[in-house]
Amino acid sequence: MPDTLPTLDEQRWTALLAREAAPACGPFLYGVTTQGVFCLPGCPSRPPLRRNAVFFADAPAAEAAGFRACKRCDPKGERAALHREAIAAAVALIESSETIPSLEALAKRAGYARHHFLRLFRDITGVTPRSYAEGVRARRLQAALSQGARVADAVAEAGFGSESRVYERRGATLGMTPGAARRGAKGETIGIARAESVMGPLLVGATTQGVCFIGFGEAMEALEGDLRRRFPHAELREDPALEATVAQVAAFLREPHAALRLPLDLRGTAFQRRVWEALQGIPLGQTTTYGRLAAEMGKPEAVRAVARACAQNPVSLAVPCHRVIGASGDLTGYRWGVPNKKRLLAGEKEAT
Repeated sequence: MPDTLPTLDEQRWTALLAREAAPACGPFLYGVTTQGVFCLPGCPSRPPLRRNAVFFADAPAAEAAGFRACKRCDPKGERAALHREAIAAAVALIESSETIPSLEALAKRAGYARHHFLRLFRDITGVTPRSYAEGVRARRLQAALSQGARVADAVAEAGFGSESRVYERRGATLGMTPGAARRGAKGETIGIARAESVMGPLLVGATTQGVCFIGFGEAMEALEGDLRRRFPHAELREDPALEATVAQVAAFLREPHAALRLPLDLRGTAFQRRVWEALQGIPLGQTTTYGRLAAEMGKPEAVRAVARACAQNPVSLAVPCHRVIGASGDLTGYRWGVPNKKRLLAGEKEAT
């Protein structure tokens, strides 16, 4: 006689014992009859006995049955909402301050202990308050320089102590020298090379430091427009020296036998570059989820920030953001089209 399939409640009980944050059987809540509380399946509290566990589809159903929300796992998300509001207020303060607020001042204003506030800020934004504030300063510096302000004036207005600090960390701060930023990158030349690939038109852009753009699967005009939006004042110039590089990328699209290794010129925030570096660690033929990638980076609550960084990746394929999928197994979005993402993953799996 064939085995019977487990009932929904049996699947939920198994997920509860495994503390699955995203159960395969779908979202649910469980109530503990001896305590009168309802929890998320990933609640850190000790699991109840089976006879004391009841299951609900959502919070209103649990409350209608007379259960109250657990204070540890916050199944209604009320505490999480308060946390987000507090961090949003801290972010607004950083954005409006001329200098970098101290961690103590931010924590006190939010009403949390210093270490607790730091953890919340990192979990929600994906970076520390200091890193976020440095990003704000870099953005102010970029804006002032692009408007033609003198470097010394722009540095002072952005809140940097001296020009030397900007020049020492120019890659982390602007991705270029302050002088180039002041000229709106007009002094920078980006070589480009075009080709046809199995996934449509292909465009590669590169600076003297390395490849800074890879786009494919759209009309060539659209690809060039994307590149110009990313580098609005740089001069684009056809570069025969890139023919071998664009051929290498086209070959990868056709038959991805090995990881695409290219010298890269990646410009982004510190957090974005961390994500892009993590993406390069995903082996050919394998995939991961946004949540798993965030956890491996030590930022388990920064799933959305990780997803945004993946979407902003300027060098698809070399930084393989197509290898990241949704927790459900869905391919989710992809800058160059979900059908192309599916095709890439199938080709890589076949190659391995």
